[in-house]
Amino acid sequence: MSKKPQILIIDDERNTRDGLKRALSDTYDVIITDNAKRGLDLVLEKTFDVVLTDLRMPGLDGMRFVKRVQTIANPPICIIFTAYGSVESAVEAMKVGAYDFLTKPINLDNLEIVLQRALESHRLKRENKDLKRELATKYALENIIGESEEMQRVFDNLKQIAAAKSTVLLTGESGTGKELAARALHQLSDRADMPFIAVHCAALTRSLLESELFGHEKGAFTGAVERRIGRFEAADRGSIFLDEIAEIEPSVQVALLRILESRTFERVGGSEPVEVDVRLIAATNRDLKEMVDSGEFREDLYYRLDVINICMPPLRERRADIPLLLRHYLDAFNKENNRNVAQFEPAALELMVAYHWPGNVRELRNTVERLVVMARSDMISVDDVPKKIRDALSAEDLADAIIAGNTDHPLDIDSNEKRLIVQALRECRGNRTAAARKLGISRRTIIRRIQHYGLEKIGQPE
Repeated sequence: MSKKPQILIIDDERNTRDGLKRALSDTYDVIITDNAKRGLDLVLEKTFDVVLTDLRMPGLDGMRFVKRVQTIANPPICIIFTAYGSVESAVEAMKVGAYDFLTKPINLDNLEIVLQRALESHRLKRENKDLKRELATKYALENIIGESEEMQRVFDNLKQIAAAKSTVLLTGESGTGKELAARALHQLSDRADMPFIAVHCAALTRSLLESELFGHEKGAFTGAVERRIGRFEAADRGSIFLDEIAEIEPSVQVALLRILESRTFERVGGSEPVEVDVRLIAATNRDLKEMVDSGEFREDLYYRLDVINICMPPLRERRADIPLLLRHYLDAFNKENNRNVAQFEPAALELMVAYHWPGNVRELRNTVERLVVMARSDMISVDDVPKKIRDALSAEDLADAIIAGNTDHPLDIDSNEKRLIVQALRECRGNRTAAARKLGISRRTIIRRIQHYGLEKIGQPE
């Protein structure tokens, strides 16, 4: 037996609400109340498919009720009815989110038609939203490349907190993917259909940042020739991402604290409070707690931001993901630049994995783009790897990379020659004469080949 659709009826006239309940109870599960305040509480407590509400009621009226309902996750379809119908009222009702506008006395046959259409619309929206959420779960996280245990924990945390409204603080070094994580969090949430607004706080001066975040009124300052809507207002019912939040000035910190506490703010030069429903996601590569201790950051704001903290691991702590990232960016930049660089030679791959990547994924991405554009063949060799990466590794790391890179793959003559020279130098502790003798070549030849392959440090003391 299928479950009856859930309908809430709100009307301060007893005869109207009781009459509608009797007429609809055979087909629907109907709950009634005599005021919109109680109706709002009921909508927050349980799930309704449709709400029928009177327009004019003491206290919270039908129009304001519908506007508030639209701010919750998965709102029911709202139908407004009134004895004082007008074109203006109908237009206003549609603007605030009502599905339809009916006049009293209610024609029950017409109401049934409207309800059936509303329920079908609600079903399609729900199915569409479920499909989008399923796709978002897949593709939002696919934008963040990683199969390591460290990244799987990040993915699990993002999925777990996506449905909540709580503020999220993303921490970690520059280039670890904090903005990608913020976008994934938005895509996984019930706000996915609403705006995602990103603001890079360090790029703006204090005055510009205030206007950018909160907007301004006409005449608020020189050049303010008209009212401007800020990023918080633009992100209403969606998410706002504040990157490098440690860089904001104390005066902006105060305004930000007010938004987190009251969900309201004032435009620059204005005095009227603006109410918004925004999920705040902040990010920083600095230690906010240390900044609080040194007086650089407000303690009360820090605790309002640090409700849920997700730390994005640096690339050196998830080296297992580096080959996956290299393959991903190799494919992407081949396509973007119409190139055909097939892969990294094993030794070159070992070097890329061994490097500590201080710029994290951002540095790796830029390095692969440069390698693809500058490649002279369809393979990236050790000689192609940037000198700063080779120089950053110790001689032993370099030797290990060259040898490890040749264990499971067919090699050309040069690669074999390089491997043999490395082994000879290590066995002879860098003595080039002994290594040449061991290989059956002249000292002049081995010196020339060492210079050619960039092996000067192999076997030498650190």
